[in-house]
Amino acid sequence: MGTSDIISQIRKKKSFLCVGLDPDLDKIPQHLLKYKNPILEFNKLIIDHTKDLCIAYKPNLAFFEKLGNTGFETLKKTIEYIPKNHLIIADAKRSDISNTAKMYADTFYDFFGVDAVTISPYMGKDAVTPFLVKDKYVVLLAATSNDNASDIQNIQTQSGLPLYAEIVKISKKWSNNQIMYVVGANKTDEMKLIRSICPNSFFLVPGIGHQGGDLKSVCKYGLTKSCGLIINVSRSILYADSGNEFYKHSRVVCENIQNEMKIELDKIGF
Repeated sequence: MGTSDIISQIRKKKSFLCVGLDPDLDKIPQHLLKYKNPILEFNKLIIDHTKDLCIAYKPNLAFFEKLGNTGFETLKKTIEYIPKNHLIIADAKRSDISNTAKMYADTFYDFFGVDAVTISPYMGKDAVTPFLVKDKYVVLLAATSNDNASDIQNIQTQSGLPLYAEIVKISKKWSNNQIMYVVGANKTDEMKLIRSICPNSFFLVPGIGHQGGDLKSVCKYGLTKSCGLIINVSRSILYADSGNEFYKHSRVVCENIQNEMKIELDKIGF
C-alpha cells in the first residue's frame, strides 16, 4: 500500500482512525467463549462493524503471542480477514541486528502480509533498513505515550535537541517517505517539535480515549495538508460493551470519532 492509497482512503472515509486489535480473553464478551476460537470471532465482528469507518488496523502482537500456536494462527487469520484497502500495522516493536531484522521483516511482510511494523530505533539504521522495502512502512517509536517514556526519550543530547527529536532527525536520512513516527496523543509538545522536523511524515498516534488524549489537540499540532495522522484507538472501541451485541457499541464509538475527524479535515479543506 502506497502513501497515495492511504491518503485516498482518508479522503474517501473522512477518517484517519486506526482500530487497535488488542483482544484479551479476560475482557471479551463471555458469550464468545462458546466458539472454538473466541478471539478470532471477536476480531471478525469488530472488523465487520468498523471497516467502513477506519483506514487501518493495528494488531498488537503481545495479545496473540500469549496464546502460543493458537495465537499465531489467529493473528494470521485476522490479518487475512482485514479488507485489503486498509493499512495493516503489526504492533511488534522489533529491533535487532541486521540479519535478524531481515528475518523479522520477512516474517511480517511475507508470512503475515502486513504493511507496516512498529520498530524501536535505538539499534540504529542497520536494524531498520531490512524493513524498508517497497510499499512497506517502518513505524518508528519516537515520543511514546507511556508514563515513564520521557525519562529516556527526553534526555538532552549534545545538539541541544531531546533524544527523541535527535533520533527523528537522524532517521530522516534513512528514507524519504517510508518512515512513520509513533507520537503519543498526550505528548503535544513533543508532537509540535517532531512535526517541525518532519513536516510531511505520518504520525501514528496512540493515547486517545482511555489514556486521556484529546483529538483536537492532536490535530492542532499534527495535522498536515495531506492529513499526516493515523490515530489509534483500542480499548475504547473493543470494550465499549460486554453484551451480545457489543460490536454495535464499538461501531458507535467509531462513528463518534469519525465525526470529529471529519470536522477537523473539513477545517483544512481535505
